[in-house]
Amino acid sequence: MYSESLLVHFQRAEPLRQEAVTLPSLNLKTRQLCDLELLLTRAFYPLSGFMGQADYESVLEKMRLATGELWPMPVCLDVGPELGERLQEGERLALRDKEGFLLAVLTVSDVWQPDLRREALAVYGTDDPDAHPSVRFLLSKVGKWYVGGTLEGLSLPLHFDFQELRLAPSELHRRFTQNGWRRVIGFQSGEHLHCAHKEMISRAAREAGASILLQPAVGVQLNGDLDQYALIRAYQAFVRQFPRNTICLGLLPLYQRKAGPREALLQALVWRNYGCTHFLVAGDHADPFCEGDRLFYPQGAAQELISAHEAETGITMVPMRGMVYVEERGEYLPQDEVEPDMNVRSISSQELKRRLEHGLDIPSWFSFPDVVEELRRAHPPRSRQGITVFLTGLSGAGKSTVAKVLLARFLEMRDRPVTLLDGDIVRRNLSSELNFSKEHRELNVRRIGFVASEITKNGGIAICAPIAPYPEARGHNRELISAYGGFVEVYMNTPLSVCEQRDRKGLYAKARAGIIKGVTGIDDPYIPPVNPEVTIDTTQMTPQEAAQMILLYLEEQGYLR
Repeated sequence: MYSESLLVHFQRAEPLRQEAVTLPSLNLKTRQLCDLELLLTRAFYPLSGFMGQADYESVLEKMRLATGELWPMPVCLDVGPELGERLQEGERLALRDKEGFLLAVLTVSDVWQPDLRREALAVYGTDDPDAHPSVRFLLSKVGKWYVGGTLEGLSLPLHFDFQELRLAPSELHRRFTQNGWRRVIGFQSGEHLHCAHKEMISRAAREAGASILLQPAVGVQLNGDLDQYALIRAYQAFVRQFPRNTICLGLLPLYQRKAGPREALLQALVWRNYGCTHFLVAGDHADPFCEGDRLFYPQGAAQELISAHEAETGITMVPMRGMVYVEERGEYLPQDEVEPDMNVRSISSQELKRRLEHGLDIPSWFSFPDVVEELRRAHPPRSRQGITVFLTGLSGAGKSTVAKVLLARFLEMRDRPVTLLDGDIVRRNLSSELNFSKEHRELNVRRIGFVASEITKNGGIAICAPIAPYPEARGHNRELISAYGGFVEVYMNTPLSVCEQRDRKGLYAKARAGIIKGVTGIDDPYIPPVNPEVTIDTTQMTPQEAAQMILLYLEEQGYLR
């Protein structure tokens, strides 16, 4: 039986901390923190540290460690060239979290530069960065070094969220023993779970004669991600639908690489270390495109690989069977048992999102009231969501004036808190150190987007009125803010000739005279949005009329009551 963790005894901890003061340090990224935690808790047993080169090469070629033990995926510590070129065998490296808190000390056994294309081909089945998102990320590390070695842990990465659910393998082993669970089926999900999932999991558990470990993979820190917090609260509500002492919920700090069959086999080994005897596996398990129309790995390949190694892992693969609701029978049946004349009902994830956005009914046959309540809290109807109205266009196009009219209208409604982020105001108070180079203009617009995202996240209205001449920063802001609420891009498409006639700040006149450089529309480009929600030309339109166009669009889309 392996030891409960790689954390050192408290009498060893203080000398390690003193030693670490003089050691080179590495602040770990989120994915590295995930790997470190699973190493320290022995969820990655039999690994006792980050892989050395011999294990790495053997895993790529044979899916086995150099000692012959089954292990399908590299677990390596990548470092930059500055650190990699100076580390030597036998040296020690302090591993810290993002804030510099000491977590472990690594005794270096190997330092080498890997052939990342070979690794991509072995692990993912391709070295084409356009074919697989994880390959694209892997190849972005070209020039980095791998460091292998054994670990002495001082602390697990710090968690401030859902601490009661973050259970180490040893803790789950004890809990299973106390509850009399001899057979346990593991199930992992990254999506919301509803009635069909309960029927699927319950049926699989009954057929295996097993209790259930539901263990979604999450990052080391949730970092204020409302969707993840809501997801876990929804899991808690989902678990309450099962009879007592039949299911256990835990959180797994597993960095998912989407490597298909190899990753599925790695997860089977992790679930074994957590005390499971069975593993519920989908036909498209760990596929990077499992939510799309195509699969990267053959359907069922993950199931076949786990089954092929069942004797060695001690994990029985249980194939996941999709369940559908049959209306005339008022119950769920496996898809392969549905007859042609049966009336099958379903709600897609897109339809579920639409119903949440518009406050529509979600039927009880589809989901549980407690789960729906959590979803509604996290995804309120549009009329209660935060909104960002992002006006972009040339200087003089009317952005600031229209923004002020919108501010007054929203304040009159008293519907939500409202903040105006005008370009000039932000320049003075948030970006005063920036110049007007392209890089600094991009940075200024992204800063506006960050502030707007925080306002939107907390249910307020942000009115932004920068020039924002480049599509990259506008696209970044759209993606960032849309995760929290509404994003409405308004293109103020007033012609340059009209803007020059207005020229309240004298910018165009100075630019034409050669007094200043870098004026958007004169000697610096403005690239118009491709698909703005609203396009306005204020040449023949008052600011009040322009604001009314925006308000009508918001009302049509359900953002205003």
